[in-house]
Amino acid sequence: MTARIRLLFSLLAALLLGTAAVPAFADVNASAVNTPAGATSAAATTFAHPLFVPGHAAPGVHSALVPSGYGPADLQSAYKLPSSTRGTGQTVAIVDAYNDPTAEADLGVYRSTYGLPACTTASGCFKKVNQSGGTSYPPTDAGWATEISLDLDMVSAVCPKCHILLVEATSATYANLGAAVNEAAALHASTISNSYGGGDLPDTSAPYYNHPGIMITASSGDGGYGVEFPASSRYVTAVGGTSLTRASNARGWTESAWSGAGSGCSGYNPALSGQGPYGTGCPRRAVADVSAVADPATGVAVYDTTPYGGRSGWQVYGGTSVASPVIASVYALAGNAATINNNYPYTHHSASTFFDVTTGSNGSCTPAQLCHARVGWDGPTGLGTPNGIGGF
Repeated sequence: MTARIRLLFSLLAALLLGTAAVPAFADVNASAVNTPAGATSAAATTFAHPLFVPGHAAPGVHSALVPSGYGPADLQSAYKLPSSTRGTGQTVAIVDAYNDPTAEADLGVYRSTYGLPACTTASGCFKKVNQSGGTSYPPTDAGWATEISLDLDMVSAVCPKCHILLVEATSATYANLGAAVNEAAALHASTISNSYGGGDLPDTSAPYYNHPGIMITASSGDGGYGVEFPASSRYVTAVGGTSLTRASNARGWTESAWSGAGSGCSGYNPALSGQGPYGTGCPRRAVADVSAVADPATGVAVYDTTPYGGRSGWQVYGGTSVASPVIASVYALAGNAATINNNYPYTHHSASTFFDVTTGSNGSCTPAQLCHARVGWDGPTGLGTPNGIGGF
């Protein structure tokens, strides 16, 4: 369920949704961004909700309503992840807006369906708080509730031994989402995933993402070529998206750049030092850094019972909202967050640590590598997708 579409003014949201490569939810929350005086960003930021593909019965899974989306075994196989042995002692935080009243119950169904160990409040594995760390939760929003379920399910799929912290922001503004990020950091999360975005901003206008010792990921967007914040922040790992399909090759999978993945060049924030040798063609911060599955046509299974758009239960979702919690969970599997920063993938990039994605594009641009996949770094997929945890 990809809760992020190229930010822009509210008036442009409908156009972006209309040109998406796959069906998109049009229930959009638009609210003023609270930025300091002098900020040059748009006055309104759009946070869009999940991209949806109708599901079909999946063989071998308990419920006849489970869709054909990828489950934990698929993601662990595609990215060669040591999910059965790593992650103990790590906490992945999920930051989203509004309340999902059935988050823990829905998480329980997802995990039990796939044979994953339970993760509950009672056991200490799961914790849900508001942006101030309390238990007086914000109002329910069905679209964001679906985003929350997606995020929780992806952490479970990739790092089933991790603890999960859900921090719910009061509303979909940078001030409130940023406060939730700060709270996740204060509660000692190992990694923090952000599946939302808006127009490109300078870090000084939304100073919430600089938390040394904590790896923070942000979805690059779902509207194709164009840069979003917080993915454009120099303090986060910007996560692009791919189409992931099974293949009769040695890996067992193949990937191409997803046409909806966001990418581009920040107009404000400085380049990561690690990007220098990769020829991004961008004088400032280039997006994305790494990527994971995002195409709803090759999407993931999600369980959510807060009705949204007439849908409830098992569904298939996609978007870079999938990719961000996947990569946050890969960082948690690696267990290095306290000692690294977001240049680490660049300084540990090789064929043994990333699957290079060399086909596909998300639009037209100059220079071409900002929107066309190629050997090495490119905008839609960054350095590529995880080949184990060595790059994290």
